[in-house]
Amino acid sequence: MQNILITGCSSGIGLESAKTLKQNGIKVYASARKEEDVEMLKKLGFDTFLLDIRDKEQIAKALEQIIKNDNKIDAVFNNAGYGQPGALEDISVDALKEQFETNVFGLHEVTRQVLPYMRAQAYGKIIQHSSVLGIISLRFRGAYNASKYAIEGLTDTLRLELADTNISISTINTGPVTSKFRENAVAKFKENVNQENSFYKKEYDKQLNASLEDQKDKTPFNLPASSVANVILKIMNTNKPKPRYYVTKATYILGFLKRILSTSLLDKILKRI
Repeated sequence: MQNILITGCSSGIGLESAKTLKQNGIKVYASARKEEDVEMLKKLGFDTFLLDIRDKEQIAKALEQIIKNDNKIDAVFNNAGYGQPGALEDISVDALKEQFETNVFGLHEVTRQVLPYMRAQAYGKIIQHSSVLGIISLRFRGAYNASKYAIEGLTDTLRLELADTNISISTINTGPVTSKFRENAVAKFKENVNQENSFYKKEYDKQLNASLEDQKDKTPFNLPASSVANVILKIMNTNKPKPRYYVTKATYILGFLKRILSTSLLDKILKRI
């Protein structure tokens, strides 16, 4: 039986991926950073860990327990992350560091710690959750954009460095997917952005707040979290995963435009999104 560690399983893509893989005979170690979410995962029948990927010791303990239980680790899905909205001039260095601590440094630490195990067993699959915003940038998403661009750079480099091994690295570029991502982004926006004193106050009031707080996702090409879960299952069921997987039409369209348009023309289009 294959096994996999998935980070960020409290809801959305992480939880749906865990359920889908478990239903298809894969042993899932589903982790979350809050005790109540760990309890929820236990009730669903998962092997689970309290795992905040910003904590090196928690990562080490989780991996050690997996190896102790199964004497191997077949795959890791680095899914944990969040979005920090707001114009870049409204994002403090501390808020930007916080964004990177989870989305980039936490992902990197999990990857670094699992690689010695995979090298010792001479195989493994590492799946990195990037975004369409690791390919193109949107206004008021600068901190998140930057974190996903960083994941792209790390993953592209690691793929080259592991080219002569049987350890695969796959990047998932998701577009709009139904999850609690927007709900969590609202909290971070209110926590870290001084809207009242911002140059962009009117735009925040008219557009950003409304889109973040709208309970009905009206984003074009939006897909359910299962669309990503099915890609993770496909990766687990192949001996040669692709280096990159696009999810949603938005990712395909914007990825294509990035390749064929000039920077100036692409900017004109992105400014209107």
